[in-house]
Amino acid sequence: MIRQIAAGLVVAVALAPTAFADTPSRVIAAGGSVAEIIHALGAGDRLIARDTTSTFPPALESLPDIGYVRALSSENLIAMAPDIVIAEHDAGPPEVLDVLQRSGIALVMAPQALDPDGVAAKIDAVATALNLPDAGAALQARVAAQLEQARIAGDALPRSPRVMFILSMQGGRLLVGGAGTSAEAMILLAGGTNAVTALDGYKPLTDEAAIAADPDLILMMDRGGDHAVVLADIIAHPALRLTRAAIDQRIVSMDGLYLLGFGPRTGAAALELNTHLRRLTDEVKG
Repeated sequence: MIRQIAAGLVVAVALAPTAFADTPSRVIAAGGSVAEIIHALGAGDRLIARDTTSTFPPALESLPDIGYVRALSSENLIAMAPDIVIAEHDAGPPEVLDVLQRSGIALVMAPQALDPDGVAAKIDAVATALNLPDAGAALQARVAAQLEQARIAGDALPRSPRVMFILSMQGGRLLVGGAGTSAEAMILLAGGTNAVTALDGYKPLTDEAAIAADPDLILMMDRGGDHAVVLADIIAHPALRLTRAAIDQRIVSMDGLYLLGFGPRTGAAALELNTHLRRLTDEVKG
């Protein structure tokens, strides 16, 4: 039975329970954290395809690629004859999801996760869809324990450093993570404070606002480039170079799915970011 985890977070998309096989064996994952959860549940061998964002564990990259999670093709999905498609909350476009429903293919939308309860709900949704309640409960327990470690580590910081998450700075224009983003949620989990709360979502930030935000640390996604080049770009930026983070060269890059996916490795990511925040506070204290 597909159930609703919380108000406003629809786990299943108006499908009758009979649309699901008792134990789906041909599964498509549309979303990096969903694919990671499936693998962590021990059901990786059921996957027949995955989307472009599903890059961990690396073995997933050998599967057929169905494209970007928000730009799926109903023709491609239906042609693969899956028992079920399990997708992130923001998968799409909506018309593709409508076609899937009408085709009779089971479709489950995992809820958005921005906190420990959300991660648990996402795991539960995927485990329920795969008829793996015991594996789901065990994974929830493991992840919850690590998230609790992260909470304790965050609470133990002598202060809450100001962190600016920069999604992009192409052409010198800053695109940052504001309020309500997964970036902000991760910063808070690690014990930091989002330096940019006047904006909602991922939005452009003016040079004046960047200077005023004055973060202690700048957080970015690791895109596989040379960290020294990233550091040089930040130090050369007319606004960022005036911030404490740039002056002290406190720039941290982490894998995007690991940092923002809110899947099974969320606790580990929060602990890793907390280590950087702890080092920062120790340096200032010293």
